[in-house]
Amino acid sequence: MTIPAGQLRLLRSDRDRGSGPRYGSLLLILVVTYLLSAFTVAVLVSAVQVLLFLAVVLIALRGGRFRRKTGQLIAVGLLLGSVAAAILQLVDHAGDGAALASLWTALILLLAVFFIVRQVLAQHEITEQSIYGALSAYMMIGLLFSAVYIAMWKFSPHPPFFPHGETEDTKTFQYFSFTTLTTLGYGDFTAAGDGGRAFAVLEAMIGQMFLATLVARLVAGFRWSERAVARHASHPATPGPDPDPQASVPGD
Repeated sequence: MTIPAGQLRLLRSDRDRGSGPRYGSLLLILVVTYLLSAFTVAVLVSAVQVLLFLAVVLIALRGGRFRRKTGQLIAVGLLLGSVAAAILQLVDHAGDGAALASLWTALILLLAVFFIVRQVLAQHEITEQSIYGALSAYMMIGLLFSAVYIAMWKFSPHPPFFPHGETEDTKTFQYFSFTTLTTLGYGDFTAAGDGGRAFAVLEAMIGQMFLATLVARLVAGFRWSERAVARHASHPATPGPDPDPQASVPGD
């Protein structure tokens, strides 16, 4: 691949850049949130998850270019909606209130994915934070679809979401969502209804396109940038040839 002179943007570390989104903490929050729901079954955990997802979307919006007043209004709206969703999870964990809370979770995660992908694509340089941002968006897609599945199940619990009487709870839906997103397809959980199957197919398609386009492109660009920096460091600029000494001697 040939790159015209003057257009090469060498990779710089985030310390050198001094600015830009930081997605490492975002990815950590997402992993903790997933593990929290995977190893606990308390109703309180579902409410805590909503507030953790609020932190996720606020981190994603931090790099957005908003006017100060607009940013404050968005943050207040997200805070109020998330508090209301957390209350619904607590007071109506098995009914329509929890379904509405799950839809709110899916909405704010969708918003976070949109802003993260836009910020990553807008960056002129590929750094570790770009990779973290793409992985965070990929993980949020899995959590987003699991929230949609939960909402579908709680809005219409009969017939069940899964066909063979499997346990239906948050951890099961997240497991089903991520095995669908990554197209592993273990076969231990499948959607019984047409709506669940349609969303599962959509999720599998999005997961494949996301990995094959954005993540693969960023990883390849990141490796190329590292090699470019290494070549630049090992081959310093060579000074030009000295001028002809006789041409500069006066009086000849």
